Amino acid sequence: MTNSGSSRGLFIAITLIACWGVCLGTLLSWQFSWNNPLVYFMVLVQMHLYTGLFITAHDAMHGTVSANKTVNTVIGQVCTFLYALFPYRKLYTKHHRHHRYVHTRQDPDYHEGSFVTWYARFIAQYLSWWQILCLAVLFNILKLAFPERNLILFWVLPSLLSTLQLFYFGTWLPHHGEHSNKHHSRTQRKNHLAAFLSCYFFGYHYEHHEHPGVPWWKLWQMR
Repeated sequence: MTNSGSSRGLFIAITLIACWGVCLGTLLSWQFSWNNPLVYFMVLVQMHLYTGLFITAHDAMHGTVSANKTVNTVIGQVCTFLYALFPYRKLYTKHHRHHRYVHTRQDPDYHEGSFVTWYARFIAQYLSWWQILCLAVLFNILKLAFPERNLILFWVLPSLLSTLQLFYFGTWLPHHGEHSNKHHSRTQRKNHLAAFLSCYFFGYHYEHHEHPGVPWWKLWQMR
């Protein structure tokens, strides 16, 4: 990446983290009514921001957030921690195995089963019991400061929905079935608005495997 590209990548990463934090902080303190349709829209907004956290961490794994290796790693660690206390190094190792052994038994993201069994295996690959325990403890600590319904609706639910968003658009759609190309991946039809809203251009998945050094916000240019 060029220096200007690297600076932009860092700016975009920090902006996404800040938007997630400000949005979550505001929503956790919101005295809302269940009859307000904006409540359910904000669940989707927060889900999309959670997905943005993970996509930013993913870019860090490819060294595209910053040209500075330390800064790049720190951003990745911050994003995976905020997402669900994920250990960045574990995700880093598994993701590069996915790129190296895509669509084989050595690929941690690949499974030959149905959508449900593949998703269950996908989650089991990355989520550990200690994470669940720590998140449960954190939930009970946060209950001392915020209403429980806000925590469930704007902290717990969006993160869970985000795993489905990431899996469906970033793993299932691109990689299920058979493919005749070297990356064993398909790509979505060209529509940059839909591509961004669905999964930060990650639907252009063949392009990502072909150009892993291109950050998410430039993938549409590869399409």
